[in-house]
Amino acid sequence: MTTAAVLHPASLPLPDFAQLTLDTLKADVQQALSQATALLAKAEQTAPTDAARLIAELDLAENQLQQVWGVLSNLNATRNTPELRELYNQLLPELSRYYTEQGQNQHLYQHYLSLHDAADFAGRSAAEQSAITLALRDFRLSGVALEGDAKQRFASISERLSQLSSQFSDHLLDATQAFVMPLEDAQLSGLPASSVALLRQLGQQRGLEGAAATLDAPAYMAIQTYAEDRALRETLYRAYVTRASELGEPAQDNSHLMAEILQLRQEKAALLGFANYADLSLASKMADDVEQVIQFLQDLAAQARQPALDDLAQLQAEAATLGYDQLQPWDSAYLSEKIKQSEYNLSQESLKPYFPAPVVIDGLFKIAERLYGIQIQQKATSVWHEQVSYYEILEQNRVIGGFYFDLYARSDKRGGAWMSGYRSRVTRSDGEQAPVAFMVGNFAPPVGDQPAQLTHQELITLFHEFGHGLHHLLTEVGVLSVAGIHGVAWDAVELPSQFMEFWTWEPEALALISQHVDTAEVLPKDQLDALMSARFFQSGLQTLRQVEFALFDLEIHRANPALDAYGVQASIDAVRAQVAVSTPPDYNRFQHGFSHIFAGGYAAGYYSYKWAEVLASDAFDRFEQEGIFNTDTGKAFRQQILAVGGSRPAQDSFAAFRGRAPSITALLRHNGWSAQPTATAVQANPAGTTA
Repeated sequence: MTTAAVLHPASLPLPDFAQLTLDTLKADVQQALSQATALLAKAEQTAPTDAARLIAELDLAENQLQQVWGVLSNLNATRNTPELRELYNQLLPELSRYYTEQGQNQHLYQHYLSLHDAADFAGRSAAEQSAITLALRDFRLSGVALEGDAKQRFASISERLSQLSSQFSDHLLDATQAFVMPLEDAQLSGLPASSVALLRQLGQQRGLEGAAATLDAPAYMAIQTYAEDRALRETLYRAYVTRASELGEPAQDNSHLMAEILQLRQEKAALLGFANYADLSLASKMADDVEQVIQFLQDLAAQARQPALDDLAQLQAEAATLGYDQLQPWDSAYLSEKIKQSEYNLSQESLKPYFPAPVVIDGLFKIAERLYGIQIQQKATSVWHEQVSYYEILEQNRVIGGFYFDLYARSDKRGGAWMSGYRSRVTRSDGEQAPVAFMVGNFAPPVGDQPAQLTHQELITLFHEFGHGLHHLLTEVGVLSVAGIHGVAWDAVELPSQFMEFWTWEPEALALISQHVDTAEVLPKDQLDALMSARFFQSGLQTLRQVEFALFDLEIHRANPALDAYGVQASIDAVRAQVAVSTPPDYNRFQHGFSHIFAGGYAAGYYSYKWAEVLASDAFDRFEQEGIFNTDTGKAFRQQILAVGGSRPAQDSFAAFRGRAPSITALLRHNGWSAQPTATAVQANPAGTTA
């Protein structure tokens, strides 16, 4: 990897994080909001003949607003402090109020309508046509037709929902970080040296003399996977699954937030004439309706059930060999690792030294470069933490985008992994604005003087988020609202991310991303064979788990009247009874930490992961046929999927790449279940076709 001492400065204009203060962050957001609000007020006085000019000015104002808010939002998620959180929550209602006013502005709506109905509409570019069409849809879904009290109530609901989502995240972060458990040396038995070093480092960071257990993902998973102390695993499991619930600290309880969120979402849907929030959510997605999605999920559950039962039986048999009277959730990761070692001769710990982060990142870039004809270079710039790196994408010596990597877990950072677009591609009168993205993970950090070493699962997560990033960065659309991931149906937006995951299973790609941290040896054949043999390990249980989450999400969002916390618990219990092959303890409060649907963009849309997995599997099937590094196939994927953004419907983009509608056949094969689809599975494919 290039060292920081010889890096060339960044080519793109970027924030100076070292100089940012709370005052400058606040001033930047308020100034951008003020400019956008002033333009919005001009809509009433603007003549129809000047509609295009006004909308172009609003797009420029929106472009600026997205960037300044993107900086604040990123810092709130990755360097969370009480002061920054207070500022974020102070400005959030102002931002929500602006977008509600914009979405309900009748004059602006009429201007978009006039552009849509104009004689020259057909002569506009595909991106411009899509931007106008999607804007009209979003106006209707934002309550533009509401009047009087209903309009005011809709605005109040929108503002309150943004606050509740932020509070949900804050509670979960606080509950996660509040747990610190000093560990005795005996409790470290079974843990590999690298995990022990991590736990000792965590203890030192918290002022303890010895190792400490926390609920941060790297520490939690290390203990669940390797600790021989069954009581320790149970203690951490209970702490993890009761975070932000009524079983923990009252100030961090998300129970009332969930109930209010669901009630307000239902009321919002009713104001717009929908029977429930799930129907409202799917009005802007690729799927036709809720019933189609539920049928798809149920059919997928049916495919996964027997494999899941086989997976469960294998775990139970392993539990019996250790004298466990009953298989418990805190045993699953521990037993799974033992099965991998005994059945497949595979150890995650023995794999990690072959995946040092600098080598993995370098190999990831080589894969993207070979697929898409680009170059990626690290550059020097101001960052918000010493672990953050910045890179630029070049094509024919021209910088076309940039991105930050913030990959490691910290105590002031929200859990999970995500990509957020800081700056979008925009065609301006003074030239083309290149996109920039934040890509964030929570991987085990470097310990001592060793580089971070990734598990294969962390490898998959990194490739997943980079796929999102490429979708944002390689767009060729210069219209803000449909550039990159903007305007893409939410249940198709996971296609590029899940698609990239497949390269973590390909020997030719693994040769580029593996190099032993001490010996520089590429992943040897016996380790590679073991990894490949275990590829489908527990795919049944993993699929049922995702189906469970997706069905639960839909059920609570189509309930009318809205559910309270007790109703939410009853709903997840009912879904588990329907699809799960094992149930967790009655104290499990998974829903209290389900940020995707209560604090993210996946409300009544979590099914998108499985829906898009059909698309991703089918797309990769073409690479399997034509070569995983076939430059022509890579060029086609870039042109037909990544480049077009939301400038055309997702199903049209997929058909342009694949030459047909999607089929579920590849998904079944990639899960290790079947080479051929069943009738019900084909009927349940996302396109609603029998291709």
